[in-house]
Amino acid sequence: MKFNHILLSAVIALLLLAPAHTVRAATITTQVDIASLKPNLPQPYIVKKGDTLWDIANYFFKEPMRWLNIWEKNLYITNPDLIYPGNQLWFSPDRLSGLSTVRPTPQVIIKPVQRMHENNNSALLLTALERQDFINPAQENGIGYILASQDERLNFAVHDRIYMKLNKPAAIGTLFDVFRTADPVISPKTGKKLGLLVEHLGQISVTSHDGNIYRGVIIKAFAEIARGDRLKPAHIIDPHLQPMQAEHPLSGTVMYIRNGAFEAGQNQVIGIDIGQQQGLKAGTKLSIMRAGRITTDPLSAEKIQLPQEKVGEVLVLAIQEKASVALITSSTHPVNIGDIIIGKPTE
Repeated sequence: MKFNHILLSAVIALLLLAPAHTVRAATITTQVDIASLKPNLPQPYIVKKGDTLWDIANYFFKEPMRWLNIWEKNLYITNPDLIYPGNQLWFSPDRLSGLSTVRPTPQVIIKPVQRMHENNNSALLLTALERQDFINPAQENGIGYILASQDERLNFAVHDRIYMKLNKPAAIGTLFDVFRTADPVISPKTGKKLGLLVEHLGQISVTSHDGNIYRGVIIKAFAEIARGDRLKPAHIIDPHLQPMQAEHPLSGTVMYIRNGAFEAGQNQVIGIDIGQQQGLKAGTKLSIMRAGRITTDPLSAEKIQLPQEKVGEVLVLAIQEKASVALITSSTHPVNIGDIIIGKPTE
């Protein structure tokens, strides 16, 4: 039986392998009657991973061993095992009443140019938006706060059940962000207070209520949550922002860098003083520009300011009325508070 398998391997290899000089197809003629081929077979046959030569022979022929005379007349086949998943096999009658194997030649497929979207890291976007935000000063107190828990603990984590006091009705299943206010957001250009930076501590889902006392369960916790922590409607995050160019020229500055840092780089979160009032949208790509330094003209001795230079790019994540949160997607130099942010319809 082992000898028979070797012969059968050689037969199938002969049907699969064309001589080195073949350009388009190899045709092998035999006097075996075409009735040996199984009728109504879907063609071509696609070689699959795990296929054996015996499997392929049995796919095409009623009695594969009758093809041994091909091996006998073509002893130059030395390696019957060079077949690979993905090979396409055809068997068709030729004008000499035999069978032929056809080896397809490579084809050039012409398709319209497709523009690939940038691959945004969803984990970075989610982390940036879940952990930090800023709000208008009028929203500092939120719409309620954490009152207590069922077991009188002072700090809470995921799955803990708590009581909340709300100043607005909320349906079962409503989500709230738990937050604490941090530093005010000041415009470097005007010195005006544009909002308050807030740190998100977690998220709560409403389960029931009695009057204005609501029950809830903590479904996310980024830090310890305590009594008195404020609540605001949960920010719905879209992790699949499609980058786009600015619809019209935009100009602003870097207002703050997350975690109170003085410099930022790629994948860090910053705040910019451009928002809804300027027509900014989430997903807009903006450039970070560094003001040119002052130099002395070597001939006239005049003081001259050099042009701005691009030092990075940002993707806008969340929009407020006068400001926005953005993620630095690339940088060639450290980004500082006061750096210029610009947007152009085309670049």
